[in-house]
Parts: sequence; C-alpha cells; structure tokens
Amino acid sequence: MTGTFSRSLRLARACVALLRSDKSLLMFPLASSICCLLVAASFLIPVIAAIMAADGIAEHGHRMTAGGYVLTFLFYLTQYFVIIFFNTALAGAALARLRGEETSFGEGMAIARSNLVSIFGYALIAATVGTVLRALHERLGLIGRLAVDLLGLAWTVATFLVVPVLASQDVGPVEAISRSMELLKCTWGENITGNAGLGVAFFLLTLLAILVSALLVGGAYATHSMAAIVAAIAIVVVGLTILGLIQATLQGIYAVVLYRYAEDGEAGQGFDQVMLDDAFKPKEQEWKNPREY
Repeated sequence: MTGTFSRSLRLARACVALLRSDKSLLMFPLASSICCLLVAASFLIPVIAAIMAADGIAEHGHRMTAGGYVLTFLFYLTQYFVIIFFNTALAGAALARLRGEETSFGEGMAIARSNLVSIFGYALIAATVGTVLRALHERLGLIGRLAVDLLGLAWTVATFLVVPVLASQDVGPVEAISRSMELLKCTWGENITGNAGLGVAFFLLTLLAILVSALLVGGAYATHSMAAIVAAIAIVVVGLTILGLIQATLQGIYAVVLYRYAEDGEAGQGFDQVMLDDAFKPKEQEWKNPREY
C-alpha cells in the first residue's frame, strides 16, 4: 500500500511538471466551467421548480413526475456534453504534449470538434445512466441507495479513460467505453489510488485556502474599509477558482498519462519511464499489453 501511494505521488508530481510546462492547459477547464455555469443558469428556474416539486412529492410518499425526469435528463445531457467536449480537448492537447509536440488551445478544441458525434453519443449514454441512478436512488431504501452509490462509483472508474480514447482513436461512444473498461484491467489500482490521492490533497489545500480566506476577509473587515473588504473577497474568489482549475486540469492529465501508458507502454515526454513501469506492472507477472488480454 505504501509503495502504491509513493508511486501515485511521483506520478502526480510528473503531472504537475507537465502542467507547469504548458499552463495553457488550464484554459480548457476554465472554458468548461464558464459554459457549465451558463447551462446551469439556463436550467436554473425549471430545475429548482422540479427539485422543489420532487421534494414536496417525496414528503407525501410519491415519486418525481415524468416531466421532472425528462428535465433532469436534458440537464444532465447538456452538462455532460459540455464537460466531455472540453475534457476531450484537454486530453488531445495533453497527448500532443506527451508526444513532445507543440500544441495550443485552438488545436485542442479542433480535436474535440472532430469528435462531436462520439462526444454527444457518450454524453447521451452518461446522461441516461445518471438519470437511471437518480431514479433508483429516490425509490430505494438506505441499503439500496448505498448500492446505487457503489454502482455510480463503479461506472465512474470504468469510464475514466473514455475521454482519452475519444481524443486519440476514431471510435464511437460504446467502443470507447468498452476500451476504457479493457484498459482498466491493468490500471485500476493506480486509477483509484491516484484520483483518491489528488482528491485528498486538494481537499486539504481547499481547507487551508478557506482558513486563509477567512483570516484575510476578517482582517479586511476589521479595517472598516469597503475597498479592503471587496479586494479581499476578490482575492479569495480568484484564489479558490485557480485552485479548482488546477485540480480539474491535473485530473485530466492523470487520465491521459494512464491511457498513454496502458495503450502504448510509453510514459511520454517529461515522465519517468522506470517509475511508470513499476507503477503499472502486475504484482504477479511482467507487463502485458491490454490488447493481449
């Protein structure tokens, strides 16, 4: 366990090194966040109405209406499409970087646009799964809800490499999911450990940022200066936004690194090949390309 955590930590550091070499990668999560906020705003009133109706209905022992599920599905579909589109653009740009090629925000977006049909198809599947899990979660008891949560986690893990597949292979959404699950056979340990490690690290960083923010805003408030208060709040918002963008970008890079190594057996530019060989070698046997399973 200690060895796996150590390897995941070194891999995370390598992802940070790649991000430092090309900070333009941060633009993809930024654009995705802006578009998601616009989508959320467009759905805000009907979604809130549906949620309130669903809560009110649930208190009387009934279920969400068919219209509520349709609205939920459309919201999921739109949000997933935006997120997957920009994640595909990020994956395409990161893969180019790993090959030692120069890339840009525009080139990453071009990669995503060339895969619009597959991206929409995968968003359609993901929205369907999300809606079904939501429906099951509302209808089952505590144990059933826990089981649904586990199903949701399993789906997330199984589809973790779908985006890099879409960014690098001319395949449809179903084949991309199948390929992601196939690659999972040799990357599941580092997939789970690495993502958990990144999540914990950024959770602690966020807590620290919130503490510093509280001290900063409190100090500004003590001065009784409106300008100081506004400046402190602006600094806090910008700082937390940058922290979130860095986390989203590193998670995208991590998926790309896992995919590239599992697919080609290569670490890519700026990565320690020996470290990755050790990280992904099966415990009982030498490396076997997932195509051979």
